[in-house]
This record gives sequence, C-alpha cells and structure tokens, in this order.
Amino acid sequence: MTAVAESPKIAEEDRLRADLYNFLGLLLSGPPEQMLLDQTAGLSGDDSPLGQAVSALAKVAQKTRPDGVEREFNKLFIGLGRGELLPYASYYLTGFLNEKPLAALRQDMVARGMERAQNVYEPEDNIASLMEMMGALIVGRFGTAAPLSDQKVFFNKHIAPWAGHFFSDLEGAKASVFYASVAHVGRVFMEIETEAFRMSAQ
Repeated sequence: MTAVAESPKIAEEDRLRADLYNFLGLLLSGPPEQMLLDQTAGLSGDDSPLGQAVSALAKVAQKTRPDGVEREFNKLFIGLGRGELLPYASYYLTGFLNEKPLAALRQDMVARGMERAQNVYEPEDNIASLMEMMGALIVGRFGTAAPLSDQKVFFNKHIAPWAGHFFSDLEGAKASVFYASVAHVGRVFMEIETEAFRMSAQ
C-alpha cells in the first residue's frame, strides 16, 4: 500500500482499533521475525474477551521461534501447491479466487484513493490486506480519516461476510499453533466490530 500522512485528531479508541487491524494485518502478511514476536510477547490485555485473547497470544509468542512460525505459516497459507487455508474473500464467498468480491474491492479501493503497493502481487482481497486497509481508513493513511459511516460500509461489504469464518477456520486448522492464538484475537475483534457497527447510527 502507498500512503500519505495520517489525519490528525483521531480519537484514542479509533487509534487503538486501527492499531489492532494493522497488527493483525502484519501477522497475517508473513511469518513474524524475532522482533515482532518479542513485541507480541510483551502485550497484555484486560479481563474482557479481547483482552484475554491478547494475553493468550502474548504467552504463545513467548514460546514461539521464527523458524517454527515460518514452517507453520507455510503449512497454513502456502504449502505444496496450496496451504491448508486460502485467506481470500473471493474464495470464501464464491469458492473461487479472483472473482466478483475482488473486482468490487478494487473499485472501492480506487474510490478511496487506495493503491496496491508495486512490490505486492497477492490479490488485494486477502485477509492481511483487508485488515491493513481497514486500519488505514480509520486513521486516514490514504487521505482524510473515513467517517464511521464509511468504515461501516467498507467493513460490512468486504470483511464482515467472511472474516469471522476465516478466523474460526484458522483457529481450528491442523497446522495452527501460534496462528490459532492470532485467529482467536481476530475472531473476537471481528465480533466486537460487527456489533459496534450494527449499533452505530445508520
């Protein structure tokens, strides 16, 4: 993604939401190196379901090594021919890659001033990119911060219909150890966001 400076005066709650989207996007875009594992291991959460999920992820990160998590990532998402999971909206919604959900996403990216980075060849509807896009919309990395109404439209169209299913699948995948904890955080966060957008004004 190419980006401009973030918009000022972002509410703390929204900045934290964006941070979590970006964090999930980072972990899902490739196996974390030691520095990111160390940062993850240093996280702590409160007694809420999301806080407990974050704390559990931190404990797993403490015992995770880069070579092990790289093997896990490859089994889950790459594999011989394909991994255990295909983390793309088109696949989850239609059963095929590069279908209408990807075309619709590309249209909405153009409308919001978002471009795929030149060195990225993955279809844009992969879960990591969508987490990054949502975080960017919240803080305005591609222009002005998106109002809640536009965040809601983007989330409900491109993320809500499938991300929860993906995170549940990832949580239960055979190869998942570190990523089972990542998925738990993602699943709980998607539930919170879905309910928050449902409760927000139309």
